[in-house]
Amino acid sequence: MAELTYGLIGHPVEHSLSPAMQNAAFAAAKIDAEYKLFNVAPDNLEVFLRDLVKNNIAGANVTIPHKVKAKEYIEKNGVLDKYAERLGAVNTIKVEDGKLKGFNTDGPGFYRSLVEDLKFEPEGKTVFVLGAGGAARAIIMYLGNGPKKIYVDDIEACMTEEIKKHYEKYYDRHKLEVVKKGGKREAINSADLLIQATPVGMDSRDPPPIDIELLHPGLRVYDLVYNNPMTKLVEGATKKKLHATTGLGMLLYQGAMAFELWTGKKAPVDVMKRALKGALKAAGA
Repeated sequence: MAELTYGLIGHPVEHSLSPAMQNAAFAAAKIDAEYKLFNVAPDNLEVFLRDLVKNNIAGANVTIPHKVKAKEYIEKNGVLDKYAERLGAVNTIKVEDGKLKGFNTDGPGFYRSLVEDLKFEPEGKTVFVLGAGGAARAIIMYLGNGPKKIYVDDIEACMTEEIKKHYEKYYDRHKLEVVKKGGKREAINSADLLIQATPVGMDSRDPPPIDIELLHPGLRVYDLVYNNPMTKLVEGATKKKLHATTGLGMLLYQGAMAFELWTGKKAPVDVMKRALKGALKAAGA
């Protein structure tokens, strides 16, 4: 049995590639630790977080649908990194001296992947974000005032309005615009980058989350789904000869940052990348 336990808190979590990546990193760094999956239903999240110390869990990642609720819990019962507070969601937890510390590595992990995998820098550009969950919020808040304009669109109007209110506390309110009903085509048409931040595509049978015909020449497409190497959206974009990528790079870089927060050691990124690709292949994706 490993000396230290880490893991992923989500619902569901079975699809995750994080154990392969983090366990490979622990082995490469000669750290006696094991990374597990914790499938926690929303109603049980607070109890699970409360019992992290009792259950000897040294740290965790947080995924759908818990990122915002984890931030709210740690804000009241632990120590919240200023960065996580601004991004409005927690995706990494470190247990230190019996206290929970909440961080967010999604924003910087996404940005690094955007630059390295998609060769795109968003400063001064127009960005369209599909989805308004925890990951979308973290990315929007990390991009901040950099883009010329950010459009956000979700079927749940209350979620987009919540993001807008949160954004306006820190940045120029004119830069973030909630897409009105019937305004999707116009917003995408003006965008340089489309970020797909919904769970659609995690199942390979899922249809594209938007009409592929809306993708125009010159648009870059970043689909946050990482467990499927060719979502219908990325496939459609590629057929139109657009630069497109899935979220495997974001998973890699946010995971590397989480590893460094937990261990204080430099993440073996190449080892983690190989492990991720191997796990994806083994899953038959």
